[in-house]
Amino acid sequence: MLIGELSRHTGVSARLLRYYEEQRLLEARRGPNGYRDYDEDAVVTVRQIRALLNAGLTTDVIREVLPCARGERPEIDMCVDLRAILGHELAAIDEQIGSLQRRRSTLADYLGGPCPAT
Repeated sequence: MLIGELSRHTGVSARLLRYYEEQRLLEARRGPNGYRDYDEDAVVTVRQIRALLNAGLTTDVIREVLPCARGERPEIDMCVDLRAILGHELAAIDEQIGSLQRRRSTLADYLGGPCPAT
């Protein structure tokens, strides 16, 4: 299937599909005319990529996860290396949440203080 067809099937722009290819998340063969030619399973792969991006994973992490992904949702076949990678990502998200909560608390304290007299 050509890049325009894959774009229509997935709702992902051709430009983004080329980016996924550059990031080694998606593979395409080149036809004699130089056009990209994707297998039918590329639709599922793109949907997996989108789901994993929505989970907050980077393309580097997704590259590690994709070989273990099954289905569009996707389900992940967990192994020791992958468990460690995803555990690290979860810890990083928890740290970001903690930082945001501290920032929120500080801003709430500022808002709760008295207004200066004019």
